[in-house]
Amino acid sequence: MRAGFSVLAESAESSASAGIGIGIGINFRCSKQANTMLDDLPENCISTIIKYLNPPEICKLALLNRAFHGASLADFVWESKLPSNYKFLVEKLLLLQYQSQNYIPKKLIYSKLCQPNRFDGGTKEAWLEKTTGKLCLSISSKALRITGIDDRRYWNYIPTEESRFHTVAYLQQIWWFEVIGELELELAPGSYSLYFRLQLGKASRRFGRRVCNLDQVHGWDLKPARFHLSTSNGHKASSECHLNNHGNWVHYRVGDFVVENPNMLVRINFSMVQIDCTHTKGGLCLDTVYIYPTEISNKLLKS
Repeated sequence: MRAGFSVLAESAESSASAGIGIGIGINFRCSKQANTMLDDLPENCISTIIKYLNPPEICKLALLNRAFHGASLADFVWESKLPSNYKFLVEKLLLLQYQSQNYIPKKLIYSKLCQPNRFDGGTKEAWLEKTTGKLCLSISSKALRITGIDDRRYWNYIPTEESRFHTVAYLQQIWWFEVIGELELELAPGSYSLYFRLQLGKASRRFGRRVCNLDQVHGWDLKPARFHLSTSNGHKASSECHLNNHGNWVHYRVGDFVVENPNMLVRINFSMVQIDCTHTKGGLCLDTVYIYPTEISNKLLKS
C-alpha cells in the first residue's frame, strides 16, 4: 500500500514539475521582463475562444476576472448559441417586453428565452434548453380540443402542482375518447419528438404524502389508444399502446418529425383517440403535450 502511494506521489510531483516548466516557458516567451496574466489577454481573443464552450461553462468563466466577464458579453458569442429562428421567437414570445427597444444584447435574449415563456393566451409555453439552446415546447390540456370537455359528467379540470400549467383535464368516464391539438410555429432545422403526458388515476396529497385514487380507472387495457401526428411539410407518424401504468405520469411518444428549412412556419397536427364504443373508458389525467428536440428528449424527460 505504501509503495502504491509513493508511486502516485512521485507521479503527481513530476506532473506538477512539468506544468511549472511549461508555465515558465510560456511566461518567458510572452515577456522576458514581466509575467503575462489572464487580465492581459485581449477581450476579443477570449471571446473567440469561449465561443466554443456551452452557455453554463461561459457563465462560470465570466466569474474569473473582469477580462473574462467582458469577453462573455460579446454578442457574437451568444448569437452562436441562439437558434436560427431567434428573431421570430423574440417577436412571438418577448414582443411586449422589448417592442420599444432598438438594441437587445444577445446574452439578454438568450437568458430571457431560456425562461418559460407563455403564449396563445397562456395555454402554450416555449423555452430554450440552457446547455444546447434547443427550443422546447409544451401545450396545456386547455389548448386541446377534447370531445365532451364541456360536460361535467365526462370531464373536469382539476388543479394540481404536478403540472407546469397547474391544471389537468380529468376524465371520469366516456365512450368516445378523442383529443386533437394543433400548433403553428417557426422552428429551427432539426428533428423533433412529440409526447403526450398522461396518468391513470387522480393524485392528491394526504397527510403530506402523495396518493393516487384509481377507483375510476377502467377500459384502457381492452383496446389500445392510438396516437397520430402530421406536419405541413409532409411528415407523418403514428403509434398505439395499451395504457396500463397506474398512478404514475408517463410520456407516451407519438413519433418524430423533421424540419429542413429555416425561417418557415410549420403547422403540427396531433391527436390521441380510443373510439371503440363497445366499452367505456375513465380515470385518466391529461396534462400536457411536449415537443422536444429528439437528440435531447431522453435527457429532458428524466429531469
